Amino acid sequence: MKINKKVKIAVGSIFLIFFLLFLVLVVHIATAKPVYIDNASLQISRIDFKEPLDSLKAKEIHRNLKKIPGVKTDRINIETGALVFFHDIKIADSKTIYDKLMTMGNYKAERYIVSNELASKKVCPVMNEDSFSYKFSRGIQRIFN
Repeated sequence: MKINKKVKIAVGSIFLIFFLLFLVLVVHIATAKPVYIDNASLQISRIDFKEPLDSLKAKEIHRNLKKIPGVKTDRINIETGALVFFHDIKIADSKTIYDKLMTMGNYKAERYIVSNELASKKVCPVMNEDSFSYKFSRGIQRIFN
């Protein structure tokens, strides 16, 4: 059976593109350096609101949060009622910020506290250490380090 010349070229081109993209991925993983951020005192915290939030309430929370010393940035997810904020732990801890925010407004909310299991993980809590992508990238890093 004779294979058409155009089919051979198409299959070869697809294989070549796949190989080049795979090679770029391996080189990227091998040469990527960990990001070093000199913000040892910067921490991220979360407050979960038990009441439905609208845009006006979210703006009010944002304004009140900005008045608290130590708070750097914040982001409110209106659909889930989650407030995530960065703060300087040299100035204020998450409990102090939570208490001050609750006194500024009549909010039904609670502070999110990370479980000991999540706090003891060596990688991002969202990343699955048994996944193929995690094992592949760790393998590539071990080869080139």
